[in-house]
Amino acid sequence: MTALPTFSRRTRWAVPVGAVAIAGAVTAGVLISAAASASPELPAKSPAQLLAALAARTGPPPPLTGTVVESASLGIPQLPELSNQNSAISLLAGSHTIKVWYQDPAHLRLAMPVTLSETDVIRNGRQVWLWQSNQNSVTKVSLPAQAARAQVTPSPTEVPLTPQQAASQVLKALGPSTRVSVQRTVTVAGQPAYQLVLSPKSSGSLVGRVSIAVDASNNVPLRVQVFARGATSPAFQVGYTAISFVKPAPGNFAFTPPAGAKVKTVTVPSEALRQHKQPAADRQAASQVQVIGKDWLSVAVFPSSVLNQVTGGSMSGAAGQVAQSAVPGGQAGDGNGETAAIIHTLIAAATPVHGAWGSGQLLHTSLMSMLITNDGHVLIGAVTPAVLENAAAQVK
Repeated sequence: MTALPTFSRRTRWAVPVGAVAIAGAVTAGVLISAAASASPELPAKSPAQLLAALAARTGPPPPLTGTVVESASLGIPQLPELSNQNSAISLLAGSHTIKVWYQDPAHLRLAMPVTLSETDVIRNGRQVWLWQSNQNSVTKVSLPAQAARAQVTPSPTEVPLTPQQAASQVLKALGPSTRVSVQRTVTVAGQPAYQLVLSPKSSGSLVGRVSIAVDASNNVPLRVQVFARGATSPAFQVGYTAISFVKPAPGNFAFTPPAGAKVKTVTVPSEALRQHKQPAADRQAASQVQVIGKDWLSVAVFPSSVLNQVTGGSMSGAAGQVAQSAVPGGQAGDGNGETAAIIHTLIAAATPVHGAWGSGQLLHTSLMSMLITNDGHVLIGAVTPAVLENAAAQVK
C-alpha cells in the first residue's frame, strides 16, 4: 500500500528500539496459515520473472478491500503492557488486525480495532482524518491542492502495516548477497499465489529466509513471512486473511466526527509539500543515525542524543545507569514512562559484554541483536552478536 499513516517523531525513533521488543506467541499465525494452505496449479515462473513482475508494479496497487493480520514473536522477556495499543511499538508486539479499504493513493481507509476501541485513518482526496475512539478524538488534516492524488511513502523506520509495504522494504536488500528462489504455490486469502523466497548468503545474518506470496493475477504481495535462521515458523509475518480486488464503496471514505468528539484541525502548507520539507528535529535526528554494513548485515547505530528523545533521560555513562534512568513509571519521553519501562526490561535481560570496542549490554534473540554501549550508543541489527560488536568497533 502506498498511502499509510505516520507516527509521531518520538514514536518513529522508538521503532528501532522496539524492534527487539516483540513478545508472545504468533497467535495470528493460525489465521494466516489457514488462509494459505492449498497449492494451486499455476504456470511455472522463475525468480527473475517474479522479481520483474514486482518491479513492473511501480504504481499503486489495484483497488481492494481486505483484512490484514500482522504478528511477531522473538521470544524475549515479557514486556510491560502498553496503554496505547495503536503505537508503533505496540504493532511490534503480539498480533494486530487491520481492515483495509483502498481505491487509489488519495482514497484509503485503515481501521485498527483493539479491545474496546478502534483507530481509523481515512484519506478522502485532500482531507485526512484520524479518529481514536478510546479518546473520542479526531484530527483533521487538510492537504494542499497539489496533494489531491499524491502518494505517501512511509519512512523506513515505520512498522509495515501491509504486505505491500513489507515487501517493498525487504526487496531493498536484494543484490549479490541474496539467494533468490521460488517455492511451491499457495493460496492466500482465497487468491492463488507464487512464493518468492529471499535468503541471505552470509551466516552473519540472523534472517534465514523471507517468503513473499505474490498474487498470480495482480502481482500484488499478499503475505510476507520472515524466518529466523533454522526456524520452521515465522518470527514476523504480515498477510491478508481476506481480500477482494474490488473498488470500495465511496461511503468508506466519508467521515463525520462523532458527537462530542474533540476535533483538532491541521493544515499542511503548499510550500512544505512542494519542497518535501521534513521537520528540523526529524532531520537532525536522522542525520545522527549511522548505518554500518549493507543489505542483510546492516547495523543501525543510534547515539545517546537520539535515544534521549525516546527515554527523556540522559544516556551517557554506563548501560547500568541507563537502566536506572529508565525505570517503569518514570516520566520518560513518551509522557507516561512506557518506552522507558520497555528499555528497562530489555536491559535487565541483557548480558554484559566487552571487547576491543569497549563494553556494554547485549540482548540477542532469534532474529535481532541489540547492543547498548557504555557511552550510550545503541546498535541494532538482524545480525549475530559478532557482527554487532564488529560494528561497535567502527562507531565514530
